[in-house]
Amino acid sequence: MTAFFYVYSFSIFGKTQSHKLKEKSQILLLLFFVLLACTKKTELDKSITSSVDSLPTYLSLANENNLPLEIKQNYCRKALEIILSQKDDSLNKVNIFKVANRYYNMSDWKSYLQTTKLVLERAQNSKDSVHIAKAYMYLGDYYESQSISDSAFMNYFKAEKLYLKINDQYNLAKTFLNKASLQYNEGDFFESEIAVFKALSSLKKKQKVNDLYYESYNLLGILYNEREEYTKALEFQNKALAILEDKSILPFYQYRAASLNNIGFIYMNMRNYKQAKFFFEKGLAQKNLSEDRTSLYAILLDNLGYSKFKLKESDKLPDLFYRSLKIRDSLDLTSGVISSKIHLSEYYAFKQDTFRAIQFSKQALTLSRASNQLGNTLDALKQIANVDPQNAPKYSKEYIGINEKMVKAERKMGEKFSRIEYETNEIKDQNSNLQEKNKTLIYVFSICTLIGLFFYVYKTQQAKNRELLFKQQQQIANEDIYNLMISQQNDIELTRIKEKKKVAQELHDGVLGRMFGVRISLDSLDKIDEAEAAAKRKKYLTELKHIEEDIREISHDLNREKSELINNFVAILNKLFESQQNTYEAKLMTYFDPHIKWDLVSNTIKINLYRIIQEALQNCNKYANANTITVKFKSEIDYLFLSIEDDGVGFNTKRTKNGIGLHNIEYRAAECHGTVNIKSAKGQGTLLIIKVPIDQKINLHT
Repeated sequence: MTAFFYVYSFSIFGKTQSHKLKEKSQILLLLFFVLLACTKKTELDKSITSSVDSLPTYLSLANENNLPLEIKQNYCRKALEIILSQKDDSLNKVNIFKVANRYYNMSDWKSYLQTTKLVLERAQNSKDSVHIAKAYMYLGDYYESQSISDSAFMNYFKAEKLYLKINDQYNLAKTFLNKASLQYNEGDFFESEIAVFKALSSLKKKQKVNDLYYESYNLLGILYNEREEYTKALEFQNKALAILEDKSILPFYQYRAASLNNIGFIYMNMRNYKQAKFFFEKGLAQKNLSEDRTSLYAILLDNLGYSKFKLKESDKLPDLFYRSLKIRDSLDLTSGVISSKIHLSEYYAFKQDTFRAIQFSKQALTLSRASNQLGNTLDALKQIANVDPQNAPKYSKEYIGINEKMVKAERKMGEKFSRIEYETNEIKDQNSNLQEKNKTLIYVFSICTLIGLFFYVYKTQQAKNRELLFKQQQQIANEDIYNLMISQQNDIELTRIKEKKKVAQELHDGVLGRMFGVRISLDSLDKIDEAEAAAKRKKYLTELKHIEEDIREISHDLNREKSELINNFVAILNKLFESQQNTYEAKLMTYFDPHIKWDLVSNTIKINLYRIIQEALQNCNKYANANTITVKFKSEIDYLFLSIEDDGVGFNTKRTKNGIGLHNIEYRAAECHGTVNIKSAKGQGTLLIIKVPIDQKINLHT
């Protein structure tokens, strides 16, 4: 047995007004036809038609069940024309909603949607939160009627947020119930239960809301029956039935018959068919049931017939099934028709009329497949497999496939916190002694919070201490490197002084002496004749050329010294790279941009860049498992770029937390006012880019 036998009476609140106006509408309808019978219209007719006072008449006639659909639609259009000609105020929006109600009742979904969107637009333009929320509710009802569940849920959700904002608890409860109904229809029983308990919480301080209490208890009974918690299901169905003792709920809704059917269905699921039969008969005995709720009447007939069938009572069988089937077929209730045909198949199988049993089960299966209702299809497959054993394997295979599809589509169930919270609050209202326990809980919670805060402060302080210690260690390491570089710089300076002395000595003892000798010799040429002087002059010019070459060689030596001094940082790095290549198998490739003026780069930047390269190489050696490592220095306008790339295993930069190594790199880059960018992915290597601002404009013209 499945839930489609089980009726739950959700009305569209505010949309079913035809019964209230039935007698009045009949009088108005009679008057209307009398007026139409006149051959000439009087001035009074014209004034009624054109005046605002005719609006209630149009709205009433549009809701009259006895009129054809086209005529009711025409009255709706006329009513809307009058409304749109009036001032756009709160009353005007209420009247537009009334027109939408009429379209809903006559199932004119296109006009219903257009009217609802019209009133939503007007409400949004006037920033009327009350009517915006109501329009979202109406849109949710539209999409639910069209089985567009996601759009329905979204509009209910928008309405819920607005009702929360304006603190309209009554309409908030109705919104929760509409969501609960939608979630139930989608098989999300747990979330449906939560929504119902939220509705009940919203109704706690409200009076005269018995209709909503009934809807809530009734749906809870249905939900617990679906979960086979029959005791709870009966408890809430009995609560719903007790609500109906209040005569403010009009009898034409036939809620009592619906609740009696629901209780009977619970007993039928419990296989207590005798009790089920009692409640189904009691439901059928309700006055005017077949006129007010024809579909419910058909369900009760079918359920009563099935109970009698299970009790092996043959009276009124199979007539009850056929009567129910006829009504359901006339109302185009697909699920009901399938149910009736499955019951008839079971009945004829019991009577050993195999032909009819198979015939009805096949009809049920064909209809369920066409309607794409998986639950009905499962029931039909189960029945046809029972009555047609020759083809049972084929039907069983299809049954398993559809069942797996349904299981995968079900939403995950969560814990029942909402129900527990509601029941806990209910107990608190009934027993004031629980306040002391609440105080104790508050004290315990406060103590736990203080303890947690203490541990948080303690851990935070520990982290700060570790960070301070780390910075101290970094500072010591920087000082060591700086001292090393200063020491090396002193050695270089001593070498420079030594070389200068050597150059000065060479110039003084060598070049200057030779030039002095040539000058003296040239002076002596004036004392000899011209022929002899020409030969000696040529000899002295040759000597001057040799002196020029010696001076050029000394100049080149000085330039090489300057280059070595400038590239001293590069030499330090090359020693690091040489150590890396000698120790590890990975191939190391390096590149230095020749445009970088290292003598203009500060020692602080050099120290930090050296340490960054050292740390990056260490990371590559420990984790990357790389075959090739590439280190590049490039210069751009006002910036120095250091890139370190490997072809190793890589890592996920979003998931991997920064370790001490990466933290060191980021810290040192920040010391240089630079930035760090890491690009990596698993199996795609790692690229580390350091961007440091430098000023190299001093030597632009050197």
